Amino acid sequence: MKEMLKADQITFRYAETGRPAVDGLSLTVRRGEYVAVLGANGCGKSTLAKHFNAILLPETGTVTVEGMSTADEDRLFDIRQKVGMVFQNPDNQIVATVVEEDVAFALENLGVPPDEMRRRVDEAMRMAGVYNYREKAPHKLSGGQKQRVAIAGVVAMRPDCLVLDEATAMLDPIGREKVMRTVHRLNREYGITVVQITHYMEEAAAADRVVVMSEGKIALEGTPTEVFRQVDRLRALRLDVPQAAELCHALTQAGCPMPDGVIDVEGCAAALYRLLTGRDAPDAENAKEVAACPQP
Repeated sequence: MKEMLKADQITFRYAETGRPAVDGLSLTVRRGEYVAVLGANGCGKSTLAKHFNAILLPETGTVTVEGMSTADEDRLFDIRQKVGMVFQNPDNQIVATVVEEDVAFALENLGVPPDEMRRRVDEAMRMAGVYNYREKAPHKLSGGQKQRVAIAGVVAMRPDCLVLDEATAMLDPIGREKVMRTVHRLNREYGITVVQITHYMEEAAAADRVVVMSEGKIALEGTPTEVFRQVDRLRALRLDVPQAAELCHALTQAGCPMPDGVIDVEGCAAALYRLLTGRDAPDAENAKEVAACPQP
């Protein structure tokens, strides 16, 4: 699979702290991949995200976007066309008083012809699930709706990669679910590479790969199952695990052996069904019902 992003031995420090926020880190993200980046506060994950479209430049090492160095000022426009950023607070990215005007804002600045702009704005709003709000004022929308408007504004620029810097942190559970459904659709159906910085373990569990950072370095890396089965190590890094993995780990510790590597509700429900009945669950829905019912 073609390389989309590459950080090669990068180091970056903020002047006010003096210590490296990112310390000799190397990471490659392949085109079409969905990578979740986790870590306790201050571990450097947001700093890393801002290197991927040249908001920050490394002191040492290199960052490339499809082979283009972020240090090359002549390629800055191309890089930011390739990599779109969505931040934690959607209000910081919304600049217009009508949704469709906000989605079109960057395209107007780029001088995209009106017919092409109309087509791209409508397509982006549909992809992000905000087309029905196109004539509304953004300030009247919910937090999740605003965040999807921000995503539509980035998607309209046709990026190959979407970097989400804790983009769901300020949303309620329903808003988070709708935003994540949009992001997964962009990844699966449109092949957009996704790098998601998040504190939510359930969001990370749905990624292709999970990267765990600590003190500016990569502490763990692998598939969600490979990472989240290491419950004790994640706790030592001041991180939680998905609730399904936490429950399975606790039951095993209490003498009720559960399968290793269960990280989602469906897998946990099926394992509980087998533990309680001695049989495989007939289907995921029945397993969920059994897991939700009190046992005698």
